[in-house]
Amino acid sequence: MGRAFEYRKASKLKRWGAMSKLFPKLGKLITVAAKEGGGDPDSNSKLRTAILNAKAENMPKENIEAAIKRATSKDMTNMQEVNFEGKLPHGVQVFIECMTDNNTRTVANVKSILSKNGGEMLTKGSLDFMFERKAIFEFDLKDGMDIEELELELIDAGLEEIEAEEGVVIVTADYTSFGAISSALEGMGVEIKKANLERMATSPLSLTPEQQQDIDKVLERLEDDDDVQKVFTNIA
Repeated sequence: MGRAFEYRKASKLKRWGAMSKLFPKLGKLITVAAKEGGGDPDSNSKLRTAILNAKAENMPKENIEAAIKRATSKDMTNMQEVNFEGKLPHGVQVFIECMTDNNTRTVANVKSILSKNGGEMLTKGSLDFMFERKAIFEFDLKDGMDIEELELELIDAGLEEIEAEEGVVIVTADYTSFGAISSALEGMGVEIKKANLERMATSPLSLTPEQQQDIDKVLERLEDDDDVQKVFTNIA
């Protein structure tokens, strides 16, 4: 089993929590994508991907439409994507992706959560060598699909790995190939279920159950913050 499947199994339903937390985060991604490239998903690939991922999490249609409409709101004027890097006890490194309209507030909140739980903020770029940024696509394995044929078709688009398990196909590529892989799959008539840019640890760290419990508490606090979109760690 490859790293993409391991990542998927480790993160599935473990992070992001209940829908009350998830839908607002997905909505922010949709709103920002619509603000940047317009509200038509047919001509805005970033918006199309954000909507795709929202639907995969069963986000209601009216929520998606409301998120697109918010793109023209004055409240969206200062919305920006910001990232933070930090370290936690037991050798755990964290990469925190946020979306905020008040960077000062977000910095203070993230720093507070880390420091109150035995961690600290790191200088930007400190963890560049700890994570690889990957484009990961997920779709159902349909009858008649030939994995080897798909692999050959996607190599020129930047494919690094393709795996199939339990009726699900995971395609992995470098993050720079996100657009090319997405277009190639759409051109082949493949119905993508999820498409994300993920950060995967280059040297995954193993923890004891007790250590994992400690870290999970901190990760939950980070992900409870409204401005935090995703949290990546070097935990195996």
